[in-house]
Amino acid sequence: MSLFDTLLDLAKEQLTDYPPSAKNTLFEEVMGLFNSTEVGGLSGLLEKANNAGLTEQVASWVGRGENLSVTGEQIQGVLGSSFVQTIAEKMGVNTADAAKSLANLVPQVVDKLTPEGQVSKDNDFVQLSLAGLTQLLKNK
Repeated sequence: MSLFDTLLDLAKEQLTDYPPSAKNTLFEEVMGLFNSTEVGGLSGLLEKANNAGLTEQVASWVGRGENLSVTGEQIQGVLGSSFVQTIAEKMGVNTADAAKSLANLVPQVVDKLTPEGQVSKDNDFVQLSLAGLTQLLKNK
């Protein structure tokens, strides 16, 4: 199974009670985080999480061991309330459910994007690949 198949499966697992459009929206938005110039890609997202006091959790997501969990409130603190609210509206769910789904998905995506236990120096390739995958999903 490819990295992208794995990431898409992770997104689909997060919202078993929601329609496929909500799952695709969640996946597209999370992938967009890693492509966002505002966020700064994977490195920028991890920096934001570290600055929000999630240093131990971030280290576990990037490392090879078990991923430490975060709460919806913690991930909302990293991503911002307006970002989470926008995702919730697009998905057709409440903000708490969107935050919870993000809190489950973001650590797993970071884990899959850092299989060697470190952030790749070739972050541009990862960002371009994720952008292409996101575009493919939008065209389906």
